[in-house]
Amino acid sequence: MIRRITMALLIIITAFAQCCLFQVFEIASVKPNLLLIVTVAFGLMRGRRSGLVTGFFCGLAMELLFGETLGFQALIYMWLGYMAGYFYRIFYDDDIKTPLMLVCGADLIYGLYQYVFSFLLRGRIHFFYYLGRVIIPEMLYTLMMTILIYWILYRINHLLNKSDKRRIDSLV
Repeated sequence: MIRRITMALLIIITAFAQCCLFQVFEIASVKPNLLLIVTVAFGLMRGRRSGLVTGFFCGLAMELLFGETLGFQALIYMWLGYMAGYFYRIFYDDDIKTPLMLVCGADLIYGLYQYVFSFLLRGRIHFFYYLGRVIIPEMLYTLMMTILIYWILYRINHLLNKSDKRRIDSLV
């Protein structure tokens, strides 16, 4: 129960930080994708199911704040969180290289997904313009924010694991 409440608050805070706080910190009209960092981090730290559920709610939050159609963002976030969960078994929590590579790859896939379904299907075929002006700058900005945010998420997950362990030990 504590984990669910904490995750809900974390997603809400991250979504509002992304839509409100980082509007101020835009660089060349590019903002970091904080909800993607949360999705990949918890998929990586907790496994496929947690990545899927976290991704769904992060995608839903993106749609409620920015989206036009319901389900578009939730689908890609769910898929990215689930895929990040595959690395759960081979991942060391205190190593930053794996989360950085996964967030970088996930943001690239997210940008390509956005391009294909938002622009290419509408006949806008300026891929290299979109790649150079949106996908790569957002990926780099998200990567820089991952370095800062991942340690916070790691600590939150560590505290939640301790809380879960204490709760299980008190039942035995």
